[in-house]
Amino acid sequence: MTEYPEPRPGGPLRRRGIYLLPNLFTTAALFAGFYAIVQAMNARFEVAAVAIYVAMVLDGLDGRVARWTRTQSEFGAEYDSLSDMVSFGAAPALVMYEWALKGMGKLGWIAAFVYCAGTALRLARFNTNIDVVDKRYFQGLPSPAAAALVAGFVWVSDDFGIERFDWIQYIAWTVTMYAGITMVTNVPFYSFKDINFRKSVPFWAVLVIVAGMTVISIKPPVILFLLFAAYGLHGYVLLFVRTRRRPPAAPPAAAP
Repeated sequence: MTEYPEPRPGGPLRRRGIYLLPNLFTTAALFAGFYAIVQAMNARFEVAAVAIYVAMVLDGLDGRVARWTRTQSEFGAEYDSLSDMVSFGAAPALVMYEWALKGMGKLGWIAAFVYCAGTALRLARFNTNIDVVDKRYFQGLPSPAAAALVAGFVWVSDDFGIERFDWIQYIAWTVTMYAGITMVTNVPFYSFKDINFRKSVPFWAVLVIVAGMTVISIKPPVILFLLFAAYGLHGYVLLFVRTRRRPPAAPPAAAP
């Protein structure tokens, strides 16, 4: 367990410990993102895409483990953001660039940079607005979902044996730009944070979970990509519904 000193006014240095368990999950997620970068450089794009999905699962566990064990800390929050920047910012951008965008010249690296910068801005805004926004909805597409969308496109294309021709390059460019820009919008995306996993559920809910896992196991690349593509689009549908339901503004009162 790592320790670092903290100065105390008028007294000796006091050492503060760092909680080990949640940071192990964060470190594992960071390693998965780093592993995806290495595999992309070795042209093993399917393995790189799977590593990003593994990082997404581990990232979802570290926060819950910290809350369940009451081991939240400022260090863990900062460490988690830095890990997310690598796993969901740099890694997906590099995987997509090496797979399809590299042959597009400036257009390719511009799209990769827009995605990477969008992730950084998204994480910074999330950290500063965490106590302000409605916890039921994310403000903009969350970075793990954006990474899953980009990596899922690479994975499903590689699974079908689609070569990187001109037309697939432009689709990859569109997916990357869409994910990068949507992360920094104000479009609401459902966060699933109001679901309480400690409450009892009816038996049919367990059957639905088992059926969902069975469907995913049939064709993981296709099903996962379709799920995250639907999630990446549902925010705009939700915004459209909210706009239509908003009551019209009252006309100004006539002057006497």
